[in-house]
Amino acid sequence: IDAGYEFDICFTSVQKRAIWTLWTVLDATDQMWLPVVRTWRLNERHYWGLTGLNKAETAAKHGEAQPDHPFYSNISKDHRYADITEDQLPSCESLKDTIARALPFWNEEIVPQIKEGKRVLIAAHGNSLRGIVKHLEGLSEEAIMELNLPTAIPMVYELDKNFKPIKPMQFLGDEETVRKAMEAVAAQGKAKK
Repeated sequence: IDAGYEFDICFTSVQKRAIWTLWTVLDATDQMWLPVVRTWRLNERHYWGLTGLNKAETAAKHGEAQPDHPFYSNISKDHRYADITEDQLPSCESLKDTIARALPFWNEEIVPQIKEGKRVLIAAHGNSLRGIVKHLEGLSEEAIMELNLPTAIPMVYELDKNFKPIKPMQFLGDEETVRKAMEAVAAQGKAKK
């Protein structure tokens, strides 16, 4: 957080974790006054009735297999989604679906801000961010499935005029902390033994 970065505009999801993360960063960097765009398109992947549950606890309780699960709650009735139609908001998504909703937002809303010379801060979730990383890095389907972005560790991209990375993504943290955080993300879907 104390890396000296300044921003002009912020983007986040409409989910609490990302909003809190953004507030924490803006408070720590004394930039709470910045404009913030919130969008469901940067939300975490929708997992039906499992949305919002801890992955490891759910796997321990229900097993690691992914059986059919009845739709638990109608997310579309949530006031955060009042501006979109029920058919626009998925009840369940694959990573590919998550990328398909996040990437147009990147191209249509975030890239134009960067073109204007604005310094952009995005506080989002692992799967929506993986979609942006896949696009920026030109990663294959297989490679993106193996990528575990560390939770709560900022990453930085510097882009050229064609919006391609000048150098690989940089994590703002020491190597050991980043490694452990990536391992923790990889282990999230595994039942604790």
